[in-house]
Formats: sequence, structure tokens, C-alpha cells
Amino acid sequence: MVSARCKMAVKEELKKLGLHFMLVDLGEVEIMETISLDQRELLKTALHSSGLELMDDKRAVLIEKIKNVIIEMVHHSDEIIKINFSNYLSEKLNHDYTYLANLFSEVQGTTIEQFLISHKIERIKELIIYGELNITEIAWKMNYSSVAHLSNQFKKVTGLSPSHFKQLKDKRRSPIEDIGK
Repeated sequence: MVSARCKMAVKEELKKLGLHFMLVDLGEVEIMETISLDQRELLKTALHSSGLELMDDKRAVLIEKIKNVIIEMVHHSDEIIKINFSNYLSEKLNHDYTYLANLFSEVQGTTIEQFLISHKIERIKELIIYGELNITEIAWKMNYSSVAHLSNQFKKVTGLSPSHFKQLKDKRRSPIEDIGK
């Protein structure tokens, strides 16, 4: 689940099945009762029809949690992280970063760092399009050490400088769920 709409869809499906939940968050759900295999199948089918999936594999769940931490941090939070991202992720998920990084790379075929950069660049595009912040403010907001670092990374990923991107009439952006694939 990567958005408030996804959470709403999951809550709706749980209600339809008469299931009571304590928590519906990005990537996880806590249900108050034990669900039967039939209810589980109905939920799985209902979620699938909404474009969501029920995950049983612990590795897949952990990868979704990694993605959700990155998406939440980049797209939905204004909090500036004061510690190294690898430490932040390890603390958030209670796993060694090396384990998380190896698992993510093995399953996703890309690194956590590349996934993070892809999302940051997409968020930067969004902020440029909105036009409310200048590039210096965007660099600070996105936790870059300098405007030059942001500009170099942006150009490496998009082939354009941030200022050239701003001048484009057709500003191409990607849906969150397609970034990093």
C-alpha cells in the first residue's frame, strides 16, 4: 500500500468481510480476530481486484516495508532525517542494513540506494512543477548536501538539469508505484 487511497480500499474490503482491524498502515494490517482460510481467500481476491495483493512471504513483506519507508519519507513527510539513511532504515525495520540491502537487491534487481534516488528525483520533479520552492529550498527539503549534488544526481537520472526540466512544456512524471521498477 503506497497511499491513503490504498488504505481506504483495504479498510473497505475488511469491513465487507466483517473483519475488525486495529491497524491499517502502509504495507501491514492487524486484524482483531483469527480469519478462516475462506475469509483469507475472499480478502485476497477482493484486494487483487483493487490492484493490491495479500502477501504471505516474510521476505516479500520486508521488501514492501523497505519500499514503504522510502515512499513515506520521500513523498509524504517533511521530517528531515538527522542520521544516515542506512541507520534510519535499520532502526525503523529492526534489521541490519546489510541484510536489508542484500535482500532488496536480490529480489528487486536494484539497490535500495537506486530505489531511493529514483523516488527522490520524482519528488524533485513534482516540487519543480509546483514552483513553490526554488532549487536551493528543494535541495534542503530533500536532504541534499548542496544544490550541486542535487543537480548532478538529477541530470544523471533524467539527462536534464533541474532548470532545463523546469522549462519543458511536457514534464513527464511517473506514478509512485512505477518508480524503481
